[in-house]
Amino acid sequence: MLKDILSSCREHRVSTKKSPAKAKYDFDAIVIGSGPGGEGAAMYLAKSGQNVAVIERYQSVGGGCTHWGTIPSKALRHSVSRLIEFNENPLFQLDEQHTKLTFSQILKHAAGVIRKQVRLRAGFYDRNLVKIFQGEARFIDQHRLSISSQDGSCFELTAKTIVIATGSRPYHPVDVDFTHSRIYDSDTILSLQHDPKHIIIYGAGVIGCEYASIFRGLGVRVDLVNTRDRLLSFMDAEVSDSLSYHFWNSGMTIRHGEEFERIEGKDDGVVLHLKSGKRMKADCFLFANGRTGNTDMLNLAAVDLTADSRGLVKVNKHYQTDKENIYAVGDVIGYPSLASAAYDQGRLAGEAIVKGNLDAHLIKDIPVGIYTIPEMSSVGKTEQELTAAKIPYEVGRAQFKHLARAQIANTNVGSLKILFHRDTLEILGIHCFGERAAEIVHIGQAIMLQKNGGNNVEYFVHTTFNYPTMAEAYRVAALNGLNRLF
Repeated sequence: MLKDILSSCREHRVSTKKSPAKAKYDFDAIVIGSGPGGEGAAMYLAKSGQNVAVIERYQSVGGGCTHWGTIPSKALRHSVSRLIEFNENPLFQLDEQHTKLTFSQILKHAAGVIRKQVRLRAGFYDRNLVKIFQGEARFIDQHRLSISSQDGSCFELTAKTIVIATGSRPYHPVDVDFTHSRIYDSDTILSLQHDPKHIIIYGAGVIGCEYASIFRGLGVRVDLVNTRDRLLSFMDAEVSDSLSYHFWNSGMTIRHGEEFERIEGKDDGVVLHLKSGKRMKADCFLFANGRTGNTDMLNLAAVDLTADSRGLVKVNKHYQTDKENIYAVGDVIGYPSLASAAYDQGRLAGEAIVKGNLDAHLIKDIPVGIYTIPEMSSVGKTEQELTAAKIPYEVGRAQFKHLARAQIANTNVGSLKILFHRDTLEILGIHCFGERAAEIVHIGQAIMLQKNGGNNVEYFVHTTFNYPTMAEAYRVAALNGLNRLF
């Protein structure tokens, strides 16, 4: 069988018998995957003059980020957020009826955004003369890949360097029947056909909380099952507590410290049996607890590489695997598993390949944006981390309800918190909760990253902000914090 497969995969093979001294390859570099990590690597290598190919298993470029992850979920969240804003604005409440939208209706908007993203990203590859091959890639050896197309055909490609950027997928426990029509993961939920009245979401990480916000905003009854003792425990405690309160205030039921025993799919819904003895029933069920690296189809054994139990590949600081010509970036290497970081990792891996060394590194404090309703974002240290490290810090706060711009926009929920050193006034962390939090946090991040004394909370007092703006929260928070010093 293997002999037949290999014999059908020879049309693109380049023979090296004539010149054993110098190997000739089809491409300088092949990137497996066209998500943020793959795109970052491919663009850097192409702009550095290398002949680059990208292998993408699906018909369109963009990877999971564009088609099932970041882009569709944020497009859904935006639509729901605007709907809530509309319904709460007295100006539009001409009658007692609220405007309602179904999940299926807002999915159409998300599909439009995905199409725009695909066109945009496909243009990048065209302009930079990066060849796209559609198919499933498998290693034959360190320089050779076998690509299986959807039509059953198979061919080989060779390259001096190979970059693994295959991303991740939702984790599937073996005892959960994901083929059932009412049981979904964070990818398949985007093909939800019916409009549920009640949903159980298992897993209260970033994905679980974002979808809980979306469904609750659409008026769906939500039961959120959290395997830990509080929501998003890696965030600042005040910020995560704020989210918990708003979830509770919206009518959501949250169950902390629970694990499933079995998930029972029925014709009219799903019954969740918890190890604590509790039972829950809903129209549909979303499993959003963990992700797995897409490495199982790569035939890593052919190049003496192994993935861990979560399908992740180990790399060094240059994003190099144990094989010097094979690199890996993005979700497939684990932390921080962010689209923004994956793109940077791809560019850094490209730099390491071209230059042979790597001067730049991923920034130490990577901002985190969580697109719940309201959204939350942070960069730097939390109060809990600073307290544990015995660093003398002070807190400056600004409530959005006191800002003119928030009052105008009717987005009064939220606050900005600046953590700074009591003695040096150096900014140590920024935590934001409320509408546009993921944008607002970058203003503080820009100052936080300044060198030679530029990182100072007094900057926000001595500069002049546009009025009215949300950025003005920094001036209010800085003054609030400095007034606490004595």
